Amino acid sequence: MTRSTTDEAAVPPLPSPKERRRLREAKSLSEDEVAAAVGVTRATVRSWETGRTSPRGRKRALYAKLIAPEPTVKPTAKPAAKPTVVTTKAAAAGARPAADRPAAEPAAAPAATEPPEAPPLPEAPPPPSDPRAGAGTADGPSRAPEAPGRPSGAAEAPGEGRTSPGEAFDELYARTAPGLVRQTYLLTGRRALARESVERAFELAWQRWPEVAVDRDPAGWVRAAAYEYAMSPWHRLRRTHRHPDAPPTEPGKRALFDALLDLPPAYRRTLLLYDGVGLDLPETAAETEASTPAAAGRLMTARAAVAERLPELAEADSPAEQSALLHDRLGGLARAEHVPVPRPARAVRTGSENKARLWTRAAVAGVALLIAVTGLTLHTAPTHYEQPISPPERVGGVPPRGGPQKLTAQDLKLQKSLGEQLAHGPERLVPELR
Repeated sequence: MTRSTTDEAAVPPLPSPKERRRLREAKSLSEDEVAAAVGVTRATVRSWETGRTSPRGRKRALYAKLIAPEPTVKPTAKPAAKPTVVTTKAAAAGARPAADRPAAEPAAAPAATEPPEAPPLPEAPPPPSDPRAGAGTADGPSRAPEAPGRPSGAAEAPGEGRTSPGEAFDELYARTAPGLVRQTYLLTGRRALARESVERAFELAWQRWPEVAVDRDPAGWVRAAAYEYAMSPWHRLRRTHRHPDAPPTEPGKRALFDALLDLPPAYRRTLLLYDGVGLDLPETAAETEASTPAAAGRLMTARAAVAERLPELAEADSPAEQSALLHDRLGGLARAEHVPVPRPARAVRTGSENKARLWTRAAVAGVALLIAVTGLTLHTAPTHYEQPISPPERVGGVPPRGGPQKLTAQDLKLQKSLGEQLAHGPERLVPELR
């Protein structure tokens, strides 16, 4: 027991399930290869990558070592040499993925000769704010980025530079909710259902904010929750969401709208995530809970079905051009339609808290009622069992009892008379002995 605990403590913490799958596919490893290396089955590896289970002990150490990213070696700077611009995979990751891009791209080797006056690559702008700020991590509360213009290490005023959970949630809501409503509208074709799904997803995110705040992609967490709620088959039983809304009047947008709704839900979601949102193929497969080959097959089938309705999509020269054209058409369709604006973030947070409070009170009331009924039953129940007496019933067809019958009044009178005349009665016949 001590050895296993020590071994698990020495192993670094595993990344999230989506990150495990991305790291495995970045190293071009299949599920069978990982299962053979660790000594488990393919189903076990898949359950590790979907988050249903987690490895333990020696298998955890082997699995963590197998999918661990390779350390990047920083080149030593030469004192008199000009800096050489090296294009890496991390710098190119900001570009939108194309359909014909390979799964893993080798980093470009530095050129033998320095290019003359090569302009430096622009750095990616920092995000507006970190949604995880104020939620805290395993090492303590996260620290907000320093304000521009203040030197590093300067003292902060009390309460300055820190973001509360409510402010982080409001910022995430304001940045992602309007676009997510339009995405969900393309997924369902129903404006009211799209707004309801997004608000429901954010209410669930606020109830689980400690989990969402430390997630690698909080916007992706909310998007997956909104898509799952919007694609629920139970909405068919609701009269308001039984039929989709009226299609657009423009012929091109109407053809794309009809083509999307004719696709099966899983194919429609894969096409929207890859060509509409811009996720790569492993992330699309992980969010749709499918394997990468299955996601690629769904994507190709969905593109072929949409291309039958859109001639310009079928005339594309390459899959990358087809993906870019479909991305523009989906974005134009989402922006052209009048989609209801979601409620303010404060109203969503208040509604989530009220629902949680209501369910808590209902659970407490149910438990109290159950305790009261149980106590009343124990108080009024008999301490021992008494067999009830059967009520009398008239029974027919029973034969009369055997033996002498009951004497009547005349019989009793005769019996009394004979008893009195026994000594002085008439002569008896005595047998004569011869």
